[in-house]
Amino acid sequence: MLGQGLPLAAGLILICAAVGTLDPVALGLLGIDSNFTEAAWQLGRWFYLPAAFFWLFVVPLWLRQRWSLPKSALGLAIGLLLILPTWLALVQLRQAGALALVAIMATVWVADIAAYAFGRTLGRHKLAPNISPGKTWEGALGGGLAVIVYGFILSPRLPAVLSEHYALLFLVLALLTAISIAGDLFESLLKRQAGLKDSSNVLPGHGGVLDRIDSLTSTLPMVALVWLTALN
Repeated sequence: MLGQGLPLAAGLILICAAVGTLDPVALGLLGIDSNFTEAAWQLGRWFYLPAAFFWLFVVPLWLRQRWSLPKSALGLAIGLLLILPTWLALVQLRQAGALALVAIMATVWVADIAAYAFGRTLGRHKLAPNISPGKTWEGALGGGLAVIVYGFILSPRLPAVLSEHYALLFLVLALLTAISIAGDLFESLLKRQAGLKDSSNVLPGHGGVLDRIDSLTSTLPMVALVWLTALN
């Protein structure tokens, strides 16, 4: 498995390095200037819009139909669609500051912790029993409630279009929660289809690296898309 993964990892690193070399301003590698937002958007739209379409429209249908991941070039393309927008979002959102990036990533952690707590105490109705038996609708709603409270607490530090329009902020936070859950379920489905309990042995007891970032792969590109759209 390791021998098969190394060429793919090396190829992914080369793609990221090429993007950084071709358009360093968009990544903020040369520092933020007056053109950063526009440059970031011009680059980001090629990554975030396909990712948004995938998570909003393809994944819900995928989970419903329980398709298998193709063992072909299409499967590799889907892998790139998961990883590359997440990488770019991490790089671009980092320009808002390290604490801002941690606060954004904490949205997923808040959703996970609250969903677990609500699910353990109030959970009665299974969310996706054939994919992830431990998840419940009560947990999902509790996670969404926690994310909305968390988002409104941080609203003064968000772009004005969000901080000044509470209805829009509410919808964005609810959508991010749903996409976070979709990312978790999607990775769980792929593991079940592969007959795996853990995605790797890199993080013993945590299910592997993908189990730690499954919701981030769906959420971070959406946050970056909303953030850059709000700033433009």
